[in-house]
Formats: sequence, structure tokens, C-alpha cells
Amino acid sequence: MKVTAIKGFSDILPGEVEIWQRVENAARKIFATYNFAEIRIPIVEKTELFSRSLGETTDIVEKEMYTFADQDAKGSLLTLRPEGTAGVVRAYVESELFKTEPVQKLYYLGPMFRRERPQKGRMRQFHQIGAEVLGRGDPFIDAEVLLLLNDFFSATGIESAALQLNSLGCSDCRPKYRQLLLAFLREREQALCANCRRRMERNPLRVLDCKEPGCIEQTKNAPSILDSLCDSCRQHFEIVQRLLRQTAVRYDLNPRMVRGLDYYCRTTFEWTSNQLGSQSAIAAGGRYDGLVQELGGPAIPGVGFAMGIERLTMLLHSKRSPAPVGPVVYTVWVGENARDWAFPVVHRLRQKGLSIEIEGEVRSLKSQMRRADKLNASAVLIVGDNELDRGVALLRDMASREQSEIRLNDVEGALLSRKAS
Repeated sequence: MKVTAIKGFSDILPGEVEIWQRVENAARKIFATYNFAEIRIPIVEKTELFSRSLGETTDIVEKEMYTFADQDAKGSLLTLRPEGTAGVVRAYVESELFKTEPVQKLYYLGPMFRRERPQKGRMRQFHQIGAEVLGRGDPFIDAEVLLLLNDFFSATGIESAALQLNSLGCSDCRPKYRQLLLAFLREREQALCANCRRRMERNPLRVLDCKEPGCIEQTKNAPSILDSLCDSCRQHFEIVQRLLRQTAVRYDLNPRMVRGLDYYCRTTFEWTSNQLGSQSAIAAGGRYDGLVQELGGPAIPGVGFAMGIERLTMLLHSKRSPAPVGPVVYTVWVGENARDWAFPVVHRLRQKGLSIEIEGEVRSLKSQMRRADKLNASAVLIVGDNELDRGVALLRDMASREQSEIRLNDVEGALLSRKAS
């Protein structure tokens, strides 16, 4: 019986993976210009890391995590990471990075896991690119993170990304808003879904994040958190907006946006696209000033975001994709003596960084040329026993179809010059 992949877990095949590499390479380049360093965190963490950081009432902790018993520590639970921020902060605290450098700008790439209903743009194993800035609480770094994302979308050619912005206040002003919202929700409690009724008293902001049509309708006139911000949070948020206007980054205020995780405060944001249907978010994040302390570290502020690679590649698929890049040179040989000459030459050229392909099995000249064309090789080196006797090889440019003879002693230099060009 054929063994198939697990539902919600998909392969990334050649032809598709090149788009992923394009996204990842663009991200690495942009992160470097903003002075971010890469961090690699484990895929498996202790379950308490996520229950403490994300919040017990979040959908992720309540029903979406892949959790299992740790056989090496009786009674302990382990979880496949559902997001990256908690793991980065745990590493930051555990390694005491704040002692070597107060401000850390870190980014990560890799798979995350959530037990959701698989659909277009949402898999159970999905991949994120994320970044965290730890040690700065000023509004200028909030704006810098948003500018980084804006630059990334420009670099990858994603023109449909739109920024939604909100502030969730702080521990001083959010309790006041919480009471206002709770009073509003209690008047409509019976019209809310069972999930919202269950969580309403513990975390009323979660109701604003509900995707049920009935809950959206009931809360459309809910009080805005922006009207309850304290002076400090209001000033912080106004500076973020001013900096975005100064750098010509367009945004829309969305006071209903509360994000799905409990650690967020002050600036929160989502970048969305109208080309993805219901799964419109392509990047999201915000400030989380209390998370480092919650996970055992000092009172250090933080801000960050994560992007879904699957959704980014979906957007890039909607654009005209460039032709696949093949080897710089495809080596065609005819006759065993020609193969014996070509094999070590190909090896030396690969050691010098040239992308070059050669077959091992006997094939006709015509068959090998078709193969070179299928692989989209930019040039073909042709050598047969007759060419060896004359001390030459043939080099054909696959775009112009021009062909020239090269002395065997000059082959490596000629091919390496194509790499340089």
C-alpha cells in the first residue's frame, strides 16, 4: 500500500522550492541591512513555555498545540512549537544575552505546528520568517520593524500588502478598557458563540478576535481601545504613526485588531493582502514588553513579527514566475574516452564554484542535448573521441545557438569566465 503524507503536512518540491529560496534570500538580505542576526531555536519546547507566554485562553493553547509526554521526565509535557517568539525569548533569557549586549535584534526561519483544519494558506506544519528586537521600548524601533517589512515586500515584488495598525495599551490603561468592553459584551452575551461566552470573563479582548459572523456583527459597535489609551501609550502610538507618514508607509487604523496572543501590548499590526481570500494575513506582530519578565528574565521590552512563507509564495505564484535557473554548463560526451576526460574536468570546475552537469550513462548526442535544453542550461560543452584527437571541445551558447571550438587546455578558463559574466 502506498504511504502518503500526513494531512496538513506537505512536501515542497523542486520548482516550488526555488520560490521559497527567493523569499528566504530576500529576507536575509533585508535583515542584514537592519543589523539583525540569525538565531536557531528548537522545534520542541516545554509545554509551559507556550501556556505561560501565549495565554491559557488562546485558541493555540486550548486546542491547536501538538503536545505529548516527555518519556525522559515523568509528568512533563513537550510541544511542537506553534510560534517562534516564545522560543526566542526563552533562549534570550536562558543564555543571558542581555548581559553581553542590552539590545538584541534577532531573526529566525523554520517550521511551526498547529492542529488546525487544513485549508489553502493554512497547514498544520507551516513555515514562518520572524524577527524580534529585545531591549528597546521606544516607538522608533516599532516604526523600524514596520519599515523593514515594507522594504521586504518591495524587494520581493509583493505590491498588494496593506498595513493595519492598532495599539493595545499597557497595564495602566488596558484594565479600564477591559471593564468597558466587558460591560458591552455582557449586554450581548446570549448572542455570542459558546466559545466567546466561555472566555468572555477571563479575556474579553478575545471576543473581538472571533471569526464567527454572529460575533462580528454583535461587536461591530464595541468601544474602541484607542479611546482608552493613557497619555504615555497615546504619545507612543502617535509617534509611530508620524514616523510612518514621514517615510511614506501607508496604513489604516483598525481598533478591532487585538491579535491572537496574550503577550501583546501597545503597537500591534497586521499586513494583509486582498489576493488570498479569507486567509488574508501575511505578516503580523507587535510589542510585548512584559514577556521577557514573564519567562524569568529582567523587565526588558520587546517587539517583533512573523510572516507566513506559504502565503508569501502564494502571492508570488500569482505573479509571472521567472524561468527556472539551470546549470551554467551541461557537459555532453560521446564515447568512453571523452567521458573519462570530462569527468575530472567537471569535478575541478565544481570545486571552483561553477554549476555544471554531466551524465554517467551512455546516451546519444541528441538525447543529451534534449536533456540540456530541459534543464535550461545556459551553455553546452560537447566533447567526443574525434574532438579529443584534435585537442578541442565545442562550446554552444543555448540562447544564441552560436558554437565555437575551444582548445582542451583552455576549457576550464573559458567556462569559469562564463560563471563570472
